[in-house]
Amino acid sequence: QVQLVESGGGLVQAGGSLRLSCAASGRTFSRYTTAWFRQAAGKEREFVAGITFNGGGSSYANSVKGRFTISRDNARNTMYLQMNSLKPEDTAVYYCAAAGSQWSLAIPTTGQAYPSWGQGTQVTVSS
Repeated sequence: QVQLVESGGGLVQAGGSLRLSCAASGRTFSRYTTAWFRQAAGKEREFVAGITFNGGGSSYANSVKGRFTISRDNARNTMYLQMNSLKPEDTAVYYCAAAGSQWSLAIPTTGQAYPSWGQGTQVTVSS
């Protein structure tokens, strides 16, 4: 298993920006698709964005497309989520996750495909 630790969450006003980081250790981070999910209070966990093991492909939920950018630095074993033009509906706990299949160019959008998870970081957007 890979160990994941998120950071960078906080309180921001609507229209503001935050950058989340996900630091990995353990099994080789650079071999796996990684993703960000979020879960708002009282709601189901949802896929936000994912990126292939080599950073060559990415996928976004429609609700964040054009506002969020996912990236990774395999030399630093770190993944990022740049969040711009934040809205109150982006308020949630954000989790990073690593997929179970090596060298895959798929970006699953369901949590079951990701056996490794971080503890989450809270993002709160005030109106």
